[in-house]
Amino acid sequence: MADIAPSHSDVSHPLHHSNSVGKWFLPVFGLILVCGLGYVAYALSRDLTAAVAVPWVLLGLALLIALGFEFVNGFHDTANAVATVIYTRSMPAEFAVIWSGFFNFLGVLTSTGAVAFGILALLPVELILQVGSGSGLAMVFALLIAAIIWNLGTWYLGLPSSSSHTLVGSIIGVGLANQFLAPAGSATSGVDWSQATNIGLSLLISPIIGFGLSAVLLVVMKFLVRKPELYQEPKGNQPPPLWIRAILIFTCTGVSFAHGSNDGQKGMGLIMLILIGLVPTAFALNRTPDVNYLEAYKSASAQVETALGKYVKPGVTVTDYKAEVGNAVKNKVWTDATTPALQQYIHQTSAEVAAFPTLEAVPTNLVGNVRNDIYLIGEALKLVDKKKLLPMDASDLKAVTGYHAAVDNATKFIPLWVKVAVALALGLGTMVGWKRIVVTVGEKIGKTHLTYGQGAAAEVVAMATIASADHLGLPVSTTHVLSSGVAGTMAANGSGLQWSTVRNMLMAWVLTLPASIAIAFLLFVVLRQIF
Repeated sequence: MADIAPSHSDVSHPLHHSNSVGKWFLPVFGLILVCGLGYVAYALSRDLTAAVAVPWVLLGLALLIALGFEFVNGFHDTANAVATVIYTRSMPAEFAVIWSGFFNFLGVLTSTGAVAFGILALLPVELILQVGSGSGLAMVFALLIAAIIWNLGTWYLGLPSSSSHTLVGSIIGVGLANQFLAPAGSATSGVDWSQATNIGLSLLISPIIGFGLSAVLLVVMKFLVRKPELYQEPKGNQPPPLWIRAILIFTCTGVSFAHGSNDGQKGMGLIMLILIGLVPTAFALNRTPDVNYLEAYKSASAQVETALGKYVKPGVTVTDYKAEVGNAVKNKVWTDATTPALQQYIHQTSAEVAAFPTLEAVPTNLVGNVRNDIYLIGEALKLVDKKKLLPMDASDLKAVTGYHAAVDNATKFIPLWVKVAVALALGLGTMVGWKRIVVTVGEKIGKTHLTYGQGAAAEVVAMATIASADHLGLPVSTTHVLSSGVAGTMAANGSGLQWSTVRNMLMAWVLTLPASIAIAFLLFVVLRQIF
């Protein structure tokens, strides 16, 4: 495997291993893996009892590829979370991987799913509504394979590429290919460019924030904390003083947790797309919401119907309310006919769902249709409460927002076993691929080796940036934020930057989007001939 920059010091800095830790690392990790896989298998088999038919080969292949994406994600992004704590000898590498994996899992477990479904919102609506069709299967496999190809290639070269960046590019490529293959004159939607712009800005701005804030934080630390040992590079295999270790372990923990709550959601969203497409009778609707969910849903439905009724213009009639709402969602427009169409659509769907005591009681032959109806209504509601295409009073808008939350609860959910599976895949990837990223972060960004203070500053900023993005439902790249943060501390420290490494990092950043778009585009076109 090729290194991305030459060594810049005659001093050897071997990575910190511990023989005592190494003895129990593999048995403990193996036990965690076996227990986790056992739980995933049990929970999946239990959920599949509601399925009418299960395409086992396709389901197994798709889940394997999706978890493979998260495994490769562990090479890149999770490895960055442990880079500073391993490089500074604050924790043995083996223990750091388990520690980071545990807090990644907690982050995944407590995540809202907003990032997962925010990324999936880039996809054409008709592909999501028909995810079990040939085009839907081509979409899923093109996304996953394109992301894995680019991630593996950049990892092989030691480039800190972003899994988030790669996945967004793959989604855009699929959207463009879907539009390219559509018959002339058809109302096929492509990429949601407004959503793509928001996500693109978050991916663009976050590394700049990482660079700037990390540089400022290091300068402030030097002014406030006048401890020379904090600003020294690691010496041999000796761990730093206890108080420095505590700081670095805390920042590693924070980055790991934030990474799980943000990056881990990408794989979760893809897995849910697979499950909904291949086993809709089991996963199309959330069959385990709150016991009072349906009552709350019916109440919210009645309120939003009343609210929309205030904005229906006299004399406007609709012959096909579902087609009208579908066109509004695809074209991101709102006409006089859209308001009564959405009102009728909500009324009809609510009446259909209200006929059953719980969502679990919805007959399997109706699950797919009910899910698509509710999902399409949710996408239409975005045009009102997010894009403000229908101006409404505050009280009426509150009714829309409340009903939108109820709709999302029915269709945008992530079972616990999916979170466990993603956390295991991330942990495995980190265990296998951490070393190359640790060396890059520690030795190949600046002209001097990473100091304790630089590592702490970069990770504090990365932790805060990722957590803020998670709160806003936007994806960011742990790789880009942390690597740029380290570069910022090197600049602030006057250490200088290894421009060969920075150039390669920038090249990976610039090439990732067009490369992943092109790969996903070609794969979708080819796979449409197969499925």
